[in-house]
Amino acid sequence: MASFSLALATLFLATLMVLRPSLAAAATCTSQTFTNNKLYSFCNDLPALNSYLHWTYDPAQSTLSIAFIAPPAKPNGWISWAINPTATGMVGSQALIAFKDSKGSMTVKTYNVSSYGPVTDSKVWYEVKESSAEFSGGVMRLFANIVLPEKLKSTVNHVWQVGPSVTGGVPDKHEFQPGNLNSKGSLDLLRGQSTGGSGGDSRTKKRNIHGILNVVSWGLLFPIGIIIARYLRVFPSADPLWFYLHVSCQISAYAIGVAGWGTGLKLGSQSKGVQYSLHRNIGIALFSLATAQVNFYLEDSYFLLVSLHESFL
Repeated sequence: MASFSLALATLFLATLMVLRPSLAAAATCTSQTFTNNKLYSFCNDLPALNSYLHWTYDPAQSTLSIAFIAPPAKPNGWISWAINPTATGMVGSQALIAFKDSKGSMTVKTYNVSSYGPVTDSKVWYEVKESSAEFSGGVMRLFANIVLPEKLKSTVNHVWQVGPSVTGGVPDKHEFQPGNLNSKGSLDLLRGQSTGGSGGDSRTKKRNIHGILNVVSWGLLFPIGIIIARYLRVFPSADPLWFYLHVSCQISAYAIGVAGWGTGLKLGSQSKGVQYSLHRNIGIALFSLATAQVNFYLEDSYFLLVSLHESFL
């Protein structure tokens, strides 16, 4: 059974291969300049996707001038900045998306994102007076002057995003990595403050718990159980103590793994439109094999206890 446990540990290591670290931003918005020498009243280093936002807001005219800067997921990808007047996430957002058109020139189009499905360019909640975009040095820059509805509060929900490709003039689906899911927040147009959404922080905490539980289960306790079965059972004086220690490690690892499995299911149910197929399939395989192994240990422990009981009679 040690080799069986070793196979489970090997599968766990495979799950680590699907994790991709986020890149840290190397610059700040205050060091950025523009080819037209335009200056903005405020700028913020956004907390996700190595993105930056510059803006000037005139409440008397209800006009907002913005420059959104971000590297697309791939060179032929796209970047987007949006205001969501009704919610805090993607659905309902009124988006500006910049990408290369069929001629290779940068263009900006507007999208009313009403669902998680494919998007089509359409009119949005605000008026776009002018817009343009640039692409150089692996970074796209989206510029726009917009007129917001009157009596708008100075704090708005904003969403930003990057995508890998454009097909037939339509931006393709973005990735669902932590940075993509956390790219939203509130923006105080007058005070120059931008904060990340609490929903993203909550999901990050749950993902961390999910990861820690599974590392302790598959990465620590299961291997310790393997070591005990491999090296302690050769000592006659350790029999049957080694077996009880081995089973205790394996069952404890399984119990913690069940908790990790449960948090994974919860995260999946809260992430509409997000699927990590490889991660999910590896998890199903691990959980199924571990369940079979624990059932074997329970049966084996039962028969061992019966035999010990009979030996004392």
